[in-house]
Amino acid sequence: MTGLATALPKQAWLWIFRKTFLMMGLSVVISVIATVVFMATFSAGVNMPGLLISIVMPICLGGPMIFTFAIGTERMRYANQQLAHLATLDGLTGLFNRRAFASAVEKYCVGPHRRGVLLVIDADHFKSVNDRFGHDQGDEALRDIAHALSLTIPLPGLVGRLGGEEFGIYLPDMDLARAESVADDVRRAIADIDFRPEGISCPLSVSIGGASHEKPIAFRALYREADERLYSAKQRGRDCVALPQAA
Repeated sequence: MTGLATALPKQAWLWIFRKTFLMMGLSVVISVIATVVFMATFSAGVNMPGLLISIVMPICLGGPMIFTFAIGTERMRYANQQLAHLATLDGLTGLFNRRAFASAVEKYCVGPHRRGVLLVIDADHFKSVNDRFGHDQGDEALRDIAHALSLTIPLPGLVGRLGGEEFGIYLPDMDLARAESVADDVRRAIADIDFRPEGISCPLSVSIGGASHEKPIAFRALYREADERLYSAKQRGRDCVALPQAA
């Protein structure tokens, strides 16, 4: 479950106090300079009471206003920051949503490494889970699967929900042999989930298809190849991994 945090972090408060003191200091300097010029021009000269007033007034009047304005500005900035972050997440699982996942993978695919493996994971017979236990329990199963994926993939791997019961994992700068080992770890991790809706044991399993690249490639093309192998894994009986053969 994701949502906006209402409390500002410590770093934000430090920024607020720093900005407030800076603005108050600047206000005091301008006030003192203006007072000195005014008193030297239109009165007998600079005196201590005048200087004290020029220092105290900006602090007493401007300080609270500047502080309030700084809090409002920082709250807005922090909220926008959170909204931008939440826009990249899947609301149910907390993983990257499809658009954010595809964008992140695309950056790797055209970046300096330009080598990696994309795994497309689909929960087997998932419709039967929804039909037997309801969509609430189906959502719980998806959250369990997402959690298992997050714990299983090695960093700096990426994981996202592509839609429905389909997930994606991208393993940057990884060869096929290692990727196959990771895919099998993922498959076993899902099989080990103790999913018991309404106290009834309901084993979960996934089929996994993969594609690799060693040169720049668009996410769409890489996904299409991985999805074809996912279909092959489904045809082979599910609960298995289908990857291209290592050279």
